Amino acid sequence: MLSKASFATLIPIKNMNRAVKFYTKSLGGSLNMRATGDMRNYWASVNVGKSEFWLIRPEKREKRDLAYSTFIVKDIKKMVAVLKKKRVRFVPGEKMGPDSRVEGPIVYSPYGAEAMFKDSEGNLFMLWQNAQM
Repeated sequence: MLSKASFATLIPIKNMNRAVKFYTKSLGGSLNMRATGDMRNYWASVNVGKSEFWLIRPEKREKRDLAYSTFIVKDIKKMVAVLKKKRVRFVPGEKMGPDSRVEGPIVYSPYGAEAMFKDSEGNLFMLWQNAQM
């Protein structure tokens, strides 16, 4: 079974140096490994929080948005402020229904709060804070 397996998310990138800088400097991650030689600009592994991301430069770029990953945080308002100081750009929040409200990039609903941002390569990510019970 996979109950004890670790998990990594593959992230397609265009520019390895720019992506490594974003994931380490802007998101506060750490570089685990980067390929050497001819593969130096095609693969790297970065940890952000408890998540591992494999930055890959595919031969052909997908022409659609890929599924995004979610960072679960305890204080979304604080995390948005921290990331904005590091020049992370958030997607404007959109009202999701009659029970939701928008404050800048953060959308609050009865279930929790979310804020969407893109990495240096255009991949979409979400910050999520569970609703306070």
